[in-house]
Amino acid sequence: MTSTSVAFDKARSEGRAALVGYLPAGFPDVEGSIAALKVMVSAGCDVIEIGLPYSDPVMDGPTIQAAAQQALDNGVRTADVLRTVEAVAATGVPTLVMTYWNPIERYGVDRFAQQLLDAGGAGLITPDLTPDFAPEWIAAADQRELDKVFLVAPSSTEERIALTTAACRGFVYATAVMGVTGARTTTSDLAGPLVSRAKAATDLPIGVGLGVSNGAQAAELATYADGVIVGSAFVRALQDHPDDRAAGLAAIGALTEDLAAGVAGVVRA
Repeated sequence: MTSTSVAFDKARSEGRAALVGYLPAGFPDVEGSIAALKVMVSAGCDVIEIGLPYSDPVMDGPTIQAAAQQALDNGVRTADVLRTVEAVAATGVPTLVMTYWNPIERYGVDRFAQQLLDAGGAGLITPDLTPDFAPEWIAAADQRELDKVFLVAPSSTEERIALTTAACRGFVYATAVMGVTGARTTTSDLAGPLVSRAKAATDLPIGVGLGVSNGAQAAELATYADGVIVGSAFVRALQDHPDDRAAGLAAIGALTEDLAAGVAGVVRA
């Protein structure tokens, strides 16, 4: 297991932000998702988020919803998610699972935490779980030193930001826009103030997610965020080539290189 803090420390030492890439496990199929994620690693992602497909993804936009549904229709199971984690973590890049809480609760929190550790996973990102409702996960994660990544949003109060960041390990996930996930043509003007508020509460790295789709946007966020998180744009790169696996992987690689150049092209203090 490699904690995400290692990747953020490395990026900081190189004077840049970290690039965090997301894809759902099992999209377009299990082997296809593993291949795409490995391309993302080789092309410049510092941290990988693997989505656990769920039947009621209320916080996801249409792009990720469609990808997750395709994975579910293909019969992806939790065991496939863990196999994907194991394959990607073997590259040495910190590998997290991003998941709604219901599937973990149903699977068994302690059971999933141990199997995630056994697979080499770094921890969980839990977008619909807040620290005050997460005692079982916090205990399981602390026992195994797994990363606990909770979310702060523009609507979060100072009290909520303090509570959330105090419970995190690895990094803090700051949602840059209000609403569901999805690539956007411009980044949110709420991101900068949110990062500043979070940094006032913690020394942990702050990763910004929701909406980044190209290197120019990544460069903009990298001027103040410790990590730039990209999801829907990677999913779209594969969706644009449904019948040509090689073209989809090439598109994933090109997008990753563009984003990596964006986060590296900013001089950071």
